[in-house]
Amino acid sequence: MQQQDFWRDRLRHYTVLDKQARIAEILFGLIMVLTFTGTISVSTVGRQEVKELLWAALGCNLAWGLVDGIMFLMDQLVGRAHSITQLNRIKQSLGNLESREIIRENLPPLFADLMEDQQIDQLNEKLKKLPDITVRSTLILKDFLLAGQIFLLVFLTTLPVALPFLFFSNVAMAMRISNATALLLLFAGGFSLARYSGLRPGITALAYTTIGVFLVAMTMALGG
Repeated sequence: MQQQDFWRDRLRHYTVLDKQARIAEILFGLIMVLTFTGTISVSTVGRQEVKELLWAALGCNLAWGLVDGIMFLMDQLVGRAHSITQLNRIKQSLGNLESREIIRENLPPLFADLMEDQQIDQLNEKLKKLPDITVRSTLILKDFLLAGQIFLLVFLTTLPVALPFLFFSNVAMAMRISNATALLLLFAGGFSLARYSGLRPGITALAYTTIGVFLVAMTMALGG
């Protein structure tokens, strides 16, 4: 019981959806709904058809949000299973040479090159003292809360793009407002990512907006 509490406390600390991941989910949701709104023809589509198309877009993103949330849980489970396997390999290693090789395999390349054998051995001693854990006991409530957060991010970001078609009877006006909203959100997402990573905000925001428009155009051209 104490072993499980030890690992659960650390999983609560390390299991986070960082800012980069949150913004990426928002951008994915925007691009998804843009592939629907971009197919609307102002001259040929009637009011009822527009509403049906937008409900289909929201339904698509609802399904995509569910899939994305479930895949997050699976990714967490697989990643932890791999970590547990590597930890067990270290604990079962017969000497420092074998354990050093295993640890270096699992470190980022830069860290593996910079760390000396003595530092690796110290890390090895600490890892071998860690309590055992099973894969089944690694999923915690926070994982499911984060999966729900991903679902909401993907689904709710479609609403600002879809709402103009629900409130404006003029399809051309709704189309312009919807596209402007989507481009503004793409720009804001790119700008925020640039601030997070240290890149130039203006250039990065324009790049993300351009890439989003390009991906949507490709999707439509390929019949998506």
